[in-house]
Amino acid sequence: MAGRIAGLISCIMCAIPFFIVAIYSKDSKEPINFWSGDTTLKGKIKNIKDYNRKMALLYKKCSAAFLITGIGFIVTPVVGVILICFDCTLGIYLMYRNYKRILSLYS
Repeated sequence: MAGRIAGLISCIMCAIPFFIVAIYSKDSKEPINFWSGDTTLKGKIKNIKDYNRKMALLYKKCSAAFLITGIGFIVTPVVGVILICFDCTLGIYLMYRNYKRILSLYS
């Protein structure tokens, strides 16, 4: 049971930063960047408000994926491990692809 709780806590600790970025940056006057700290986005993005709304939704989805993975650890550690592997491989790729789509849509 201790392993299941440790997995849940680890996933919650991964989800919290994504959720914080989504909540506190969606109404920002600066564009939400994608992990890189890109300061050139302000010159690239035409509609910052809509861009930030879409990016906040993307970060909320990523946060939800980690929360679901944490629940998977409670169900059984094998399910949690499979889901965390999915989150950290294909999930990152899907998030990056969605970011590129959002960036091209609002550039």
